[in-house]
This record gives sequence, C-alpha cells and structure tokens, in this order.
Amino acid sequence: MPGRLLLALLFVFAGVLHFLLTPIYQSIMPSFLPHSRLLVQISGVCEILGGLGLIFPITQQAAAWGLVALLVCVLPANVQMALHPKLWPSVPAWALWARVPLQLPLILWAWLYTRTP
Repeated sequence: MPGRLLLALLFVFAGVLHFLLTPIYQSIMPSFLPHSRLLVQISGVCEILGGLGLIFPITQQAAAWGLVALLVCVLPANVQMALHPKLWPSVPAWALWARVPLQLPLILWAWLYTRTP
C-alpha cells in the first residue's frame, strides 16, 4: 500500500506541474504533434486522475492501466529531449538519456497495480 500511495502522489504532483510549468512541458513535445498546449493539459489531467484513481480500490485497476498507457504515450517526449540536448543546456546530456530507460521502471510500477486489489 505505501508503494501505491507514493506512486499516486508522484502522478498527482507531476500532473499539477503540467499546469504550473506548461511552457516547459510544451517545449518537450515532439514537433510532429499538434496542439502541444492542449496535449500537455490533457496529459496533466490524466496524471492527476490516474494518481487519484490509484488511491481507491474500486478504481485502482483502471487507473493503473491508464497510467501504463500514459507512460508509453509520453515516451516520445523523453526521446525528443535526449535527441535535442541543446534545447535544455542546463540539463546534462546523460540525464536526458537517463530519462528514457527510467520510463520502464515507472511502467512496471504502475503495472503492478493493474491486478485485482
């Protein structure tokens, strides 16, 4: 249960950041995706709802599957950052590349809660 609550808090916090730091998140979006602001806001809402959904046993399974899907969908943004490190000069290139494989443990962590509570 502590792991599930920690993951829930992580996603709620990350979702709120989408609204507080929208321009930063927009800059991460791959250029081939239209309506970057709207997509950032939608992903923020999904993260908040997914995090809140993890808290309640009745919604835990659906929320966890939603978060797994969301993490897969945002992977291109992490790749975008790694491929264009000059856009983020204050972040070391190794850290940008480290974000890509770090998605896998997050996906696994969310997937753990897709089973019936």
